[in-house]
Amino acid sequence: MSKRMPGFSRRRFLKTSAFAGVSVVIGANGQRVVAETATPEASPLPTTFSESPLLADQVAAGSLPAVADRLPKNPMVVTPVEQVGNYGGTWRTALVGGGDSFWLTRTIGYDFLLRWDPDWTETVPNIAASYEASEDARSYTFTLREGLRWSDGEPFTSADVEFYVNDVYRNADLTSSQGVNPYTISVADELTFTLTWEKPEGFALKNMCSSAGTPFVGYPKHYLSQFHKDYNTENLDALVAEEGAADWVELFRKKGGSIPGTPYNAIWANPELPRMHAWAIKEPYGDTTRVSAERNPYYFKVDTAGNQLPYFDSVTFDVMQDAEVLLLKAANGEIDFTERHINTNQNKPVLADSLEKANIRFFDLILSDMNVNAIALNLNHKDEVLRDIFQNRDFRIGLSLAINRQEIIDTVFVGQDEAWQLSPRRDLPFFNETLAKQYTEYDVDLANELLDKVLPDKDGDGMRLRPDGEKISIVIEVSTSAQQHVDSGNMVAGYWKEVGVDAVVKPEDRSLLFARAGTNDHDCLIWTGDGGFKDAMFDSYWYFPQSTDSYWAVAWGIWYSKPADPGVAPQEPPEAAKQQMDLYDQLRATADPDKQDSLFADILAIAQEQFWAMGINLPGPGYGFCKVNMRNVPEVMPESALFVTPGPVNPQQFYYE
Repeated sequence: MSKRMPGFSRRRFLKTSAFAGVSVVIGANGQRVVAETATPEASPLPTTFSESPLLADQVAAGSLPAVADRLPKNPMVVTPVEQVGNYGGTWRTALVGGGDSFWLTRTIGYDFLLRWDPDWTETVPNIAASYEASEDARSYTFTLREGLRWSDGEPFTSADVEFYVNDVYRNADLTSSQGVNPYTISVADELTFTLTWEKPEGFALKNMCSSAGTPFVGYPKHYLSQFHKDYNTENLDALVAEEGAADWVELFRKKGGSIPGTPYNAIWANPELPRMHAWAIKEPYGDTTRVSAERNPYYFKVDTAGNQLPYFDSVTFDVMQDAEVLLLKAANGEIDFTERHINTNQNKPVLADSLEKANIRFFDLILSDMNVNAIALNLNHKDEVLRDIFQNRDFRIGLSLAINRQEIIDTVFVGQDEAWQLSPRRDLPFFNETLAKQYTEYDVDLANELLDKVLPDKDGDGMRLRPDGEKISIVIEVSTSAQQHVDSGNMVAGYWKEVGVDAVVKPEDRSLLFARAGTNDHDCLIWTGDGGFKDAMFDSYWYFPQSTDSYWAVAWGIWYSKPADPGVAPQEPPEAAKQQMDLYDQLRATADPDKQDSLFADILAIAQEQFWAMGINLPGPGYGFCKVNMRNVPEVMPESALFVTPGPVNPQQFYYE
């Protein structure tokens, strides 16, 4: 991340690329007050408003209020990247597998209280028109836009946020743990509320701009209270029986939360659930081959000419199990915009050859990933023998030295990447050169020397034996949606066999991959190494056991993060990991960017010494593609899960020329 923490800098700069303007003053109470303003460089709030012809017809028919009555009094003004667009058309994209709901969040679900600006430099208001951050980083006061409405036309007020905090987050039946730093809410009026954490929470505003901000604007009280035992005392049992749910908790989650026994969430699987997004779900995400969404007539954003967004009438997502099918559809011109699953180095020549046929063009991505192939041996394995072996640092170093990274880069990635461990990218204040480059050389002799210290005995085929006499065998699990992981994994398995460690690659649906990791049932998996750029300090799960996303030590991550419904029992981590956790607690408790950088450098120094997990290659420049006539798509945009790409560049203002 940058030296200046988003949302906590002493000085903030007016942005003119996407919003009407943002200003900051220091109030008499010492709080930073952040609010939208009109500036000479930015467009003022329009005085008249227009709408899609589809909605105008409904207004004329009397089935929908006039556009001015559907918008808040101070709608968010989005400045188009190129120009004011045209209404109409359908944006076609795709999902791969049953666990790809984050692409829905990235494309049609990026509307939280706050948001990142398109350049990923500032935290700016969104559903909230302004916010105040206390000097001690414990309390944050938000003021909503007056007149906001859910997609069904009902008002969105502080009561909806209060419902989530008090009746979902702090309800023991629905949320078994409030995490390591619980928070409370106090409501001043229909538009104003304050969230207060037990301890200083220096990442609160960042979380509001990422997918962690979803629940604060995702629980419409008027709809979900009918499924809550504290509100419905009349027919809740009948609703439970009607839905075939086990109890009210399962019913509530099915209607407004993570759906039990599936990889799906109600926000995408329940079309009845009101939402604040530009498009509302029509065909839900489930065991289907298609998801679709149609424009929300109550969406709260307009362009500089007063046209209510979005421009597109609808968005459709083809659901497929194989990324190769997605590549074929893209080459045939059936995908209008994407930057996931198939935008690899090896696929770029295929897409380049299809530019004219598919009528597409490339745009550049500033990647935040620090590794294409992050390899997580399960240091918390349920098999005690494997657990002891995997926790041996010499074993991990030996396996790393056995990997011919340059051959993988040349074969799978067209020679464009760089050998790299799990380390942030260069040009960051806490960059650690040793962490990035240690044990990346291909040295079979040294690999065998280290592995001989751990597993000296071999069978007749030269395969190493565990201390219990059994042949060591490692299953490397990879997602079928990531062909680069399949190809790289097969090469890694071959290198490990050459040094006597039997390994086999197991491709599977990403939802199964994460489910098995979440229950601590994997030997080893390969996934993308997030946390390489501005997100490094936040998405730190490859550097220390931060959460259940620390696939190399899920049970240690559970011990630290105390998640609701963890799935497996926590395991107490070693002292080195505890030291990292303590440093991270200190980091989160301060809003001083220099102190945060220093503390994070200390965390990385321990990661360097412990070598918890390994990587293969730092990705080179990234790309996505869109239709030639899809306008208002930036030529360059950041790419990160934390940034929620392409959400902050406002897909609502994409249009067909």
